[in-house]
Amino acid sequence: MKKIMKSWSAMLAVLMLVLSLAACGGETAPKEATPTPAPEAEQGQKPEAPAAENAKTVYPLTLKDATGEEMTFDKAPAKVVSLSPSETEKLFALGLDEEIVGVSEVDDYPEAAKSKPKMGGYEMDVEAIVASGADVIFTAAMNEQNVQKLRDLGIKLFVNDPKTIAEVMDNIKVVGEITDRQAEAQGIVDQMQKDLDLVKEAVKSVKDEDKKKVYVEFSPGWTVGKGTYLDEMLNISNSANVAGDSEGWFEISEEKIIAANPDVILYSSNVVDESTKKTLDQIIKERSGWDQIEAVKNNKLIKIDDNLISRPGPRVTQGLVEVAKAVYPELMTP
Repeated sequence: MKKIMKSWSAMLAVLMLVLSLAACGGETAPKEATPTPAPEAEQGQKPEAPAAENAKTVYPLTLKDATGEEMTFDKAPAKVVSLSPSETEKLFALGLDEEIVGVSEVDDYPEAAKSKPKMGGYEMDVEAIVASGADVIFTAAMNEQNVQKLRDLGIKLFVNDPKTIAEVMDNIKVVGEITDRQAEAQGIVDQMQKDLDLVKEAVKSVKDEDKKKVYVEFSPGWTVGKGTYLDEMLNISNSANVAGDSEGWFEISEEKIIAANPDVILYSSNVVDESTKKTLDQIIKERSGWDQIEAVKNNKLIKIDDNLISRPGPRVTQGLVEVAKAVYPELMTP
């Protein structure tokens, strides 16, 4: 068990960094209001495009980032750098492939991110960041010392730190406004809202007494509680996190999980023990006493792509859909 893939520790580090999110008890962005039908266009007159399609950023634009730092953008940035996977996914989703001049070493999505110049990984490469000549650097929450180090060099660093799925959606709009990609941002958010509405509608009939109990393990012996995206996803999916009485990412008590007797176990699809070549579900099944857990007895162990549920980016609601399918497959069928 001690000899594991390097990606294990890397994944745990990323998860512990980005799963520090405030639970919202199932509350997310409000559903879109039903649009009011537009009046018919006059004969020969071209109907106006929706406002979102015509939206253009008015510069200069002054905004505050998650650290409270106020900054002004005089025009759309021609060169941008991302220092975290979630920001990289946002920038690519907004169609900024040509403007992206650097990403972090751990960025793996989309495929085009892998060929971008690297700005460091868990330790940022300040020299490469300065040399990139970026007009703005986007990053998820990072060490205050690193933030100040970059700002002391005169670098425009915009820190994003959304706490809920709804805040992720709002944050995508902010990045879209900064980069003059408002229409693209609205399209992303609209799709995310559809994912949210799909799940809410599918599970709305689940009564409190019928909620499935769910245990999550994305690194051996570690689980997630309150204040994480996954806990929020379980709440939205009308299920109960058996570790929801604790906060954040923490080591489990095996006896406590056995006593909780979860109906479903979600586990990482990316974890393999290097010495035994066993996957995480195999490791879980072989633990003493775990064969008495309902999820194990009924083979309700479902693998989930960690990146979908750990990155506060445009794919986070895809992660929500996958979680809901895992817990209530009978309700999430087309």
